[in-house]
Amino acid sequence: MKKIIFILLIVFVSCNSEKPTQFSEEANLEMLVGLDNSKITLREVLEAHKGKKILIDVWASWCKDCIVGVPKAKELQKEFPEVVYLFLSVDRSNPSWKRAIKKYNLVGEHYNLPEGMNDGDFVNFINLNWIPRYMVIDETGKIILFKATNASDEKIKEALKINT
Repeated sequence: MKKIIFILLIVFVSCNSEKPTQFSEEANLEMLVGLDNSKITLREVLEAHKGKKILIDVWASWCKDCIVGVPKAKELQKEFPEVVYLFLSVDRSNPSWKRAIKKYNLVGEHYNLPEGMNDGDFVNFINLNWIPRYMVIDETGKIILFKATNASDEKIKEALKINT
């Protein structure tokens, strides 16, 4: 019995530690809402920036940790100005989302995930259980940093420095 539990534990840990390098088809087809209420898929946004590194910041206007991370995100923008900063909000209220962008002077591309942080193909794919969530996509569209939850995490800078 102990051997079976040990084997199951190893399988569980190895499956959970897998870090995808591509978004699933369903996540790629997730509809995002732009500031002008236009709709676009995640794939279309990523394709528009092919050849550039992308930092994805999943956040919400009501999230204290997200707001605390804003100054560090702005430091990253100064240090890595060539990177595309893609802010994906899980706010359910578009007016709150838009007010927060102005209030905190968030510079970058902004889209809303209209199903919030608990539902939708993108949030399910990344197993979103905490925000903020940072991801880095390289110039070829490959996910090179799947999960960071603090804007000052050194893994973000390391991923942004990698040349592909």
